[in-house]
Amino acid sequence: MPHMLISTQIRLETGPTNVGDEYSDPAVMNYLGARKTTMLGNNFSEYHVDEPPRLVLDKLEKIGFRVVTMTGVGQTLVWCLHQEKVRERERPPQVTQQQPDSKHLQPNSG
Repeated sequence: MPHMLISTQIRLETGPTNVGDEYSDPAVMNYLGARKTTMLGNNFSEYHVDEPPRLVLDKLEKIGFRVVTMTGVGQTLVWCLHQEKVRERERPPQVTQQQPDSKHLQPNSG
C-alpha cells in the first residue's frame, strides 16, 4: 500500500493520532504500535496511536513514506503520505559466494 492517511483533531495535536483503517497494512500498523478500535455505532475499524502526529510522521519517514499534502478539514488535520516502491533494478545486487572452478582444484603432484 503506497498511500496512507493520518489525522488528528486540532485540539488534540498532542495525540492520539488516527493512522489507518481496517484495510491498512498490518506490518506498518504493527511498526507504529497502533491498536485497532471500532467506535460504538460505526461499522468500520480504525487504527490509533497515542503519540502526536509529528512522532508518527518521523517514524513513517524512516520506512520510506513522504508527506504529499496536508490540510485541515473542519476541526481535523489530515496528512496524505506516499511510499515509493523499490524497483527491481534499484535494489542492491545480492552478494553470492562464487563456487571455485573445478579446473583449479587439481591435487598437487609432488
